[in-house]
Amino acid sequence: MPNHPITSYNKSTRLFALYQCLPRDEASAISLSELMTVYGYDAHKFDNERKNLENDLTSLNQIFNDVFHSDALKRLPEWGSNIRGKTARFYIEPSFSIDIINEQTVFFWQMLANYTANYLPATLKQSIDDKLTQLDRQDKRSFNQSQLGQWQSHIITLPSVIQAPALDKEIMAQIHHALLSNQQLAITYQKKWNKHADVRIVYPKGLVFIDNMIYLTGFYPKEDDIDDQKLLKAHRNFAVNRIKKAKVIAKSIPDWVGRDAFTLENLRQLGKLEFNDDLKISLVLKVQKYACQHLYERPLSFDQTIIVIDDTWNEVHATVANTQRLQDWLVSMSQLSVVMEPVELKAVVYERLQSGIALYEEETDKNINVNH
Repeated sequence: MPNHPITSYNKSTRLFALYQCLPRDEASAISLSELMTVYGYDAHKFDNERKNLENDLTSLNQIFNDVFHSDALKRLPEWGSNIRGKTARFYIEPSFSIDIINEQTVFFWQMLANYTANYLPATLKQSIDDKLTQLDRQDKRSFNQSQLGQWQSHIITLPSVIQAPALDKEIMAQIHHALLSNQQLAITYQKKWNKHADVRIVYPKGLVFIDNMIYLTGFYPKEDDIDDQKLLKAHRNFAVNRIKKAKVIAKSIPDWVGRDAFTLENLRQLGKLEFNDDLKISLVLKVQKYACQHLYERPLSFDQTIIVIDDTWNEVHATVANTQRLQDWLVSMSQLSVVMEPVELKAVVYERLQSGIALYEEETDKNINVNH
């Protein structure tokens, strides 16, 4: 059973906890009232938590149907039928398991171990290692000979030009603990250009992976307000490698942090998860025709259009977020493309290119003077 009420976790964790708590046979089917003893036991929030429990059971049933093509979550009376005057009871079909061993699940655990384990708490990494050990004992030869298993010898990931920064395991463990227990976090943070670190209290919201960097996203402490825009002013992102210390504070995060307006997906759509000057811009590029080919394959946006100007140039239109990454990419494309619109972005790219040229000219002049 969970150490804390199921309702205290985020939705994905709640659904998994419910799956674990439900009985595995019809004779032991459990009612909503019985489930509430582990789901939530705050008397002041009982009605809301019970309604959330009903919604979570419905979501879990939908997932089983959509993902596993199974009606493994049973309801008595059955789903869709009228339960007026009756007590609904729930159980999991005994033959069902989300841990069925097949090629796909083995492949999943191996990819998880290879590409994400370094970012996970030590306890979770150990559970992955244990799972792989179990799988190895069960049917390693069969998997390695399967079509999916044979991919292992045909896949390699090349590192980024700039390597990922080192991460402190204890700091990562504290961050994960705060996120999963919905508690506040005290961090000692050193900005990129500052010599000294400052202690800050954060309401952690999640982790953001950008290329090979990891950022903690969350909010500074702020009083609740009905205006989401006022609360968004307290939002911040912190590069995890610049967090020098982290410690969980035994205080719950305020309820407002969990509003639908502040989900990670909504924060992403609002442009809050990375540096940007404007949320959305209408980008117009003049791109050399041969260099434009990769934009057919990897478009800048879903609404991207490409117009052929002549045998040398194409014009690209796309609605994009004006992020630092976009500006870096435009600078890297400078010998192959020109920003036409918006003029403000064109000026930014032009200024960066001029600064780069000045550096190279200065270095060239030094070499000429030395040689003479």
